Amino acid sequence: MFADRRDAGRRLGDALSRLALADPVVLALPRGGVVVGAEVAGALAAPLDLVMVRKLGAPGHPELAAGAVVDGSSPEIVRNEEVIRAYAVDDAYLAAEAGRQLAEIERRRQLYLGDRPPVPLAGRDAVVVDDGIATGATVRAALQAVRRAGPRSLTLAVPVAPPETLAALAALCDRTVCLASPRDFYAVGQFYGDFAQTEDAEVVALLREHP
Repeated sequence: MFADRRDAGRRLGDALSRLALADPVVLALPRGGVVVGAEVAGALAAPLDLVMVRKLGAPGHPELAAGAVVDGSSPEIVRNEEVIRAYAVDDAYLAAEAGRQLAEIERRRQLYLGDRPPVPLAGRDAVVVDDGIATGATVRAALQAVRRAGPRSLTLAVPVAPPETLAALAALCDRTVCLASPRDFYAVGQFYGDFAQTEDAEVVALLREHP
């Protein structure tokens, strides 16, 4: 469906440009979402910043989200109750996993942003971008964090997501822009010709290109 993340970002940027957002800020989820977000930021002539969120993997299944943690003055854990029940995930495991992921967030913050201050969001049109959504745990945490910053509007923009997940997230934002929402959904990568892992160096370079 998409050649790679840049292709997805260009197509997503084209769709978002039709909204005529007055004062947009693009907030990407590292790492893959930054590649998509950079293309969107270019299309909207908007600054690019990050939402630092990490998935809390289920025991023995790190790619399956039992929840997510978003950084901030009071780090917030968002729970995926369906996975928690299915894999008997207890609070102690979630707390320990959140600690590990907050440490990774801090490592990435220093690497990607250094001393660069966050782009102010109050009164602006925030656009949260990722390369796709599966369970929605990390995006849910991101939307909640961005909403607390007081934007004028909040848009979730992704190339692909399952319809039930997209519907659940719609209540957390003012609008959703999704290019494809197939019911036959197993993983985000199935909709990309090239879904190679995004490296830290590429994230740093893209943020420098879109201050």
